[in-house]
Amino acid sequence: MSLYTVLALAVALGTDAFSMCLGLGMAGVTRRQILIVSLTVLIFHIVMPLAGWYAGEFVGTFAGRAASIAGALLLVYLGVKMIRSVVKSGEAIDPKVVLVNTWGLLLLAASVSMDALSVGFSLGTRQVNLPLTAMIIGVTAGVMTASGLILGRFVGIKVGERAVAGGGLLLVGIGIRMMIP
Repeated sequence: MSLYTVLALAVALGTDAFSMCLGLGMAGVTRRQILIVSLTVLIFHIVMPLAGWYAGEFVGTFAGRAASIAGALLLVYLGVKMIRSVVKSGEAIDPKVVLVNTWGLLLLAASVSMDALSVGFSLGTRQVNLPLTAMIIGVTAGVMTASGLILGRFVGIKVGERAVAGGGLLLVGIGIRMMIP
């Protein structure tokens, strides 16, 4: 597999993290949260292809669907909460509750990296340097996560409450899309 193909695969796997973090960033995030979320997603995107390679397709399919649905429901919940906070009295949601909560952070990271688990299985059937490929996938996902959070934060600062509502709608949409096979 060529480096170009691995990079294209890495970007494709990082798009879920980017779009999710764009919505979260609109609600307002701190630099510390950007770092923690980005590193968590980076680690998950390294571990998941390796785990997929070792675990096989059955575990990837079963765990992937369950984690994807749980993560999708969490995104829908966050999105609805963000929209309600704007509609009700204009108070903005504090994303720190989910981003600092260990279980919420792990669930979000797992939900956007489950596709990397199944990719890891298929990579095991090809002649690739799996550790290097997993590292490229992880670093790319980490950079895309940070980019989504930073861009969302920037948009949130410039646009204010409308950005929070837009971020909420984005999260609801992503959550619903994740639940549809």
